[in-house]
Amino acid sequence: MFLTRGFKSVTMDEIASEMGISKKTIYQHFSTKNSLIEAVSTHLFESISFGIDGIYELDKDPIEELFLIKDFVLKNLKDENASPIYQLQKFYPKIHKSLMAKQFAKMDDCVIANINKGIEQGFFRKDLNIDLIVRFYFVGMTNLKDVEIFNPSEFSTKLVQTTYLEYHLRGICTEKGIKKLEELIPKYNL
Repeated sequence: MFLTRGFKSVTMDEIASEMGISKKTIYQHFSTKNSLIEAVSTHLFESISFGIDGIYELDKDPIEELFLIKDFVLKNLKDENASPIYQLQKFYPKIHKSLMAKQFAKMDDCVIANINKGIEQGFFRKDLNIDLIVRFYFVGMTNLKDVEIFNPSEFSTKLVQTTYLEYHLRGICTEKGIKKLEELIPKYNL
């Protein structure tokens, strides 16, 4: 419900009704809506992080790894629109800030490992400023949800995410990496 309609838009009454329990029962486990939102956000983050770790364990090449992660995240966020993140940022800024810090830490570790693997395997250029690339990638990924720039009626979430990933990879790939990317694009595109 939060991902579909947003954190502010969903009421505790609606949550209780959807779950078939009383609002009082929810409040026995979560003293406030804030504590529920924090728990839901943390659970979603941990579930997605666990899934990403599972993808890394598949030991795919670094380019396919990024496509698999993109598809996994989109599936688990149910092609979420920007409203939930906007509402989280506007109405629950402490939770949003905490979530962004966790996401950056996770992405920092994952993208650094991915880039290093890509360099070792000859898919990515050796001259990359890895710390800077990680930050570019994180800022790009988090800002793709800006509906003012990426109006969902014009650009689907999957199109935006896939195009951004291709854009990112073309900037860091060697000729070998570009060849692999172009093999994978038809498999993972719309």
